[in-house]
Amino acid sequence: MLGPALIVAVLFIVFWLIASIRVIYAYERGVIFRLGNLLPQPKGAGVRLVLWPIDRMVRISMRTVVLDVPPQDVITRDNVSVKVNAVVYFHVVDPIRAVVEVENYLYATSQEAQTTLRSILGQAHLDELLSERERLAAVLQEVIDKHTDPWGVKVTQVAVKAVDLPHEMQRAMAKQAESEREKRAKIIHASGELEASKQLTEAAKTLNEEPVAIHLRYLQTLTDIAAEHNSTIIFPIPIDWMRALLERNGK
Repeated sequence: MLGPALIVAVLFIVFWLIASIRVIYAYERGVIFRLGNLLPQPKGAGVRLVLWPIDRMVRISMRTVVLDVPPQDVITRDNVSVKVNAVVYFHVVDPIRAVVEVENYLYATSQEAQTTLRSILGQAHLDELLSERERLAAVLQEVIDKHTDPWGVKVTQVAVKAVDLPHEMQRAMAKQAESEREKRAKIIHASGELEASKQLTEAAKTLNEEPVAIHLRYLQTLTDIAAEHNSTIIFPIPIDWMRALLERNGK
């Protein structure tokens, strides 16, 4: 029979093994501290033995994190106050630095994104903020990634979601858009009038050069009137025709 001491030892070993076994998923890395000292290589996916209680493991997710930056009050370069919110996509590329170099890389990245959003967008004009979001987002991504690189965090994309304008600015922009539409409509109407006047001028020149053409147009007009109105039409004889008849009779 096993003695009490041996049973206690076996139970302690079993308990120690159970307490030391860790399962690390494929999207995780385990950063190990042994007696306070950092082990050089993080643990990969699988069943790992962490020597309890002398080892402590910090799990770091390697998946892409989608960070929703809350609306920030931004004063643009032309002194317009707007609210801007954005989305930041990032992931950890160095789990050791993400643990050692910063206390909480998620919180730190969030604060860095908010600060950079206000700083970069505050240097842009309102028109740029509304029409050049992709360019400004690329600048935001570059600046945030530069500051998070020492933490082992890679920022892959920044997207500006929405720009909320004050109600007074929205009304002013609506009036400006309406004025632009009226301006374009007047320009199109004036272009049509100019083209019509040119066509009428050409027609007048043609009729002036060809007297027979005006008589044909005259007869065409009479035909159109007769087709539309059932009435008696007095057909005046053109003076040119009368002159031609008189000249023939005089001969």
